[in-house]
Amino acid sequence: MGSISEQKILVELRNVDKEFMKQGLPEKVLSGINFDVKEGEFVSILGKSGCGKSTLLNLIGGFDQPTRGELHFDGMPVTKPTRRAIMLFQFYALLPWRSVLKNVEIALEPEGLSKEESRERAMKYIKLVGLEDSLHQFPSQLSGGMQQRVAIARALSIQPELILMDEPFAALDTFTRYYLQDELLRIKEQEGTNIILVTHDIDEAVYLSDRVFIMDANPGTIRKRIPIQLPKPRDRSHSDFQYYRKWILDEFNFGQKLDGLEFNI
Repeated sequence: MGSISEQKILVELRNVDKEFMKQGLPEKVLSGINFDVKEGEFVSILGKSGCGKSTLLNLIGGFDQPTRGELHFDGMPVTKPTRRAIMLFQFYALLPWRSVLKNVEIALEPEGLSKEESRERAMKYIKLVGLEDSLHQFPSQLSGGMQQRVAIARALSIQPELILMDEPFAALDTFTRYYLQDELLRIKEQEGTNIILVTHDIDEAVYLSDRVFIMDANPGTIRKRIPIQLPKPRDRSHSDFQYYRKWILDEFNFGQKLDGLEFNI
């Protein structure tokens, strides 16, 4: 595989607007969104609450349609959801009455696989996320981090080209979040899956991403595209990591001095 710049474009947005009706009047949520995501990229969309990050992710996934503009996936217009692009949410959406194995297998039912093929593929991805010893446990018996690993295994079992992640680790404690971030990078490297992540977490964006897109609100726009030119895995304590972290903090005006006080977040 060549460098990111040499890879083909997988996702392309051109002058995308999105409006919703509010009290009978159109309210613009996204305005003039333009960007590409190339094969092999891990892209994070970073912004404050209400800037339209999740709306943008829903458009890319085909769960909603732009009011104006063009949106393509692998060169084709996005008109509806497809199993080539899977959404992974903060809330795991596991069926409580089904075991780990059965929660992964349910995603494979539309694939037309035999029972043996379905079981083999489900097991492959359960092992990939390290849950082979929890096959017959139910969601209520699992920690939040383990439940999210089941959700990741279920998404991967479909073998999508793109995973759209909407704050997938936000509800987890710091140590579990760090662990799953490392697991996500390992899995991406192994499976070659492309990822677009929506997050509020600046450290998470710097740690995981090849590029970070910073959004403004009212309406949502892409204000800045920051390439994170650091090797992976990354050291959160290294000065190079802190350089990118401060760059992004400054973009949100959190690195400024106000009334003689310096904010260190």
